[in-house]
Amino acid sequence: MSQPEPTELSEPTELPLPDPVPLYGPEYKRDPYPLYARMREAGPIHRVIFPSGVTAWLVTGHEAAQKTLADPRLGKNHDRGNDRWRARASIMPEPQHSQLQVHLLHQDPPKHTAMRRLVTDAFAPRRVEGMRARFQEMAAALVDAMPADADSADLVQCFAARFPFQVLAEVIGLPPHLARRFCREWGKVVAPVGPADPGRPAYEALLRELQGYIAEVVADRRRAPGDGLLSRLVGACDAGELTPEELDSMIFQLLVAGQEPVTNQITTAVVNLLRRPEALARLRDEPELMPAAVEELMRLDSAFELTTWRFLAEDADLHGTRVPAGDSVIVSLCAANRDPERFPDPDALDLDRAQGPHLAFGHGIHFCPGAALARIELQVALGTLLGRLPGLRLTVPDEELPWIPAVLGRGTAALPVAFDRAVCPVGRG
Repeated sequence: MSQPEPTELSEPTELPLPDPVPLYGPEYKRDPYPLYARMREAGPIHRVIFPSGVTAWLVTGHEAAQKTLADPRLGKNHDRGNDRWRARASIMPEPQHSQLQVHLLHQDPPKHTAMRRLVTDAFAPRRVEGMRARFQEMAAALVDAMPADADSADLVQCFAARFPFQVLAEVIGLPPHLARRFCREWGKVVAPVGPADPGRPAYEALLRELQGYIAEVVADRRRAPGDGLLSRLVGACDAGELTPEELDSMIFQLLVAGQEPVTNQITTAVVNLLRRPEALARLRDEPELMPAAVEELMRLDSAFELTTWRFLAEDADLHGTRVPAGDSVIVSLCAANRDPERFPDPDALDLDRAQGPHLAFGHGIHFCPGAALARIELQVALGTLLGRLPGLRLTVPDEELPWIPAVLGRGTAALPVAFDRAVCPVGRG
C-alpha cells in the first residue's frame, strides 16, 4: 500500500481563550497587554473571573469601551447587583459597607449629579493650576530629602507615595495634624479580601482604623471649620444635603482614590521611561513636551486598569452578547487605550502622538473629577524627577519589579532606583 503524500505542517494556533478568562496572577499583573490583545481580537466583551471568585463581563476595545461608559442602561449603584454577584463581590462587611460605599463611584443620577456638584469646584482646572508652584515646592523638598549616597532608594517610599498625599491634603483642606496621622496601609481596604481569606482579620482591623480616622476628620472640621472641601462637605451634611453615610463615603473616596492612583501612575510612567532611554533623554532635554508626554504615558499604561462595577437593570444585549441583569460589567481602560484601531502602533511610547484623547480617566458622567489635578501632579512629579535626578536607573532587573496585586489598579509596590547626585534647582543652594 502506498504511503500518503506528506502534507505541510500548519502553523501552531493559539489556544482559545478560557471561559471565564482569569484576570489574576503575577504574570498577568506584570504585563496584562498580551492577554488584552487576544481578548480584543476575539471580540469586544468576555466573561472574566477575579481572585475572589467574582465573575464579570469585561469590555476591551476602544469604541466598545467608550459606548459602554456612556450607556444610560448601565448603573453603578450596588443595589442593582444580583444575588450571584452579591454572594462574592460584597467583600466589605457591615456596617462599613453601608457606611463607606455610598460615594460618587456607586451612585447614579440624580443623586450622583448632586454629590458630584459638591466636589467639582475644589478640583476645577483654574484652581489647581494656581497651586502648581506650591506643588513644585513639595516635589522639590521630597527630592532634596532623598538619600543621595545610597546604593538604591525606593522611589515609591521616598517620593511617589508621599507627593500625591501631600498635594491632596493641601487641595481638600486636611489640616497638618490630621495629615501626619494618615496611614497609607489604610488604602489596602479597597483590595478584595474574602471572608475565608487568612488575611481577613487584618483587613477588617484596617477598615475599622480608617473608619475611626474619618470620624476624627469629620469631628475636627465640624469643630474648627475652614474654607476647604472637607469643611464644605461637613457643612453640606449638617444642612441636610448629604446623609452621614454619604459624607463618610465621600471622605473615604477622597482619601483612598484621591491619591493612590497618582502614586501608581508615577511608577508606571517612570518604568516606561526607563525602558525607553531615548524618550527619557528627549523629555529631559525638551521639558515643554511634558504635558503631551503625560497624556501619552497615561494612555500607554494607566493606573486605572479597570473600572468599577456597572449593572443592567434587565437582561440586554451588550456588544452582541446577552448579559443578565445584575451581572457586573467592567471596562478595561488599559485594553481600550492600546486598541490598534484607535491608536496606531499602540505599544509604542510616541511623544508626538496626535490621535486624540485616551480613556485613562474614564468617559461619560463618571469621568474622573480630579483629572486636572492628576495631570498637574504628574507633570510636576516627572519634571522634578527627570530634572533633578540625572542618571536615574533601576537597581533590579525589570522583570523583578513587584507589581501591585490590586484588581482594578496598576502600579509597582516598590521602585528601587539609583541616580547621580541630585541637581540643585536654579536659585537654591
